Amino acid sequence: MSAQGASLPDAAPAVATDPKSLALEATFATLTELADDASVPRNVRRGAQSAKDALGKPRVALDVRIASAVYALDDLANDPNLPTHGRTAIWSIISQLESLQ
Repeated sequence: MSAQGASLPDAAPAVATDPKSLALEATFATLTELADDASVPRNVRRGAQSAKDALGKPRVALDVRIASAVYALDDLANDPNLPTHGRTAIWSIISQLESLQ
């Protein structure tokens, strides 16, 4: 008889289960999509990347990171060259961020 060792299940990676963390990750993903969207102007993509960078600063308080990102996005939403779908995406992201505060 060959003895097979009982295999232990792999340890699951630490996954954030906090609703705020999950919402922040979803918002971060949406910002990434906007930053990579070639159908919006370059300044909007840069602004989305800037907001994403502001949210990603680990040593800054969450409320300050959110306020910085909302400020950057609010400025972008008023761009007259922004297509409608880009403006809607920005408003959606701002709404998600404001619900986290």
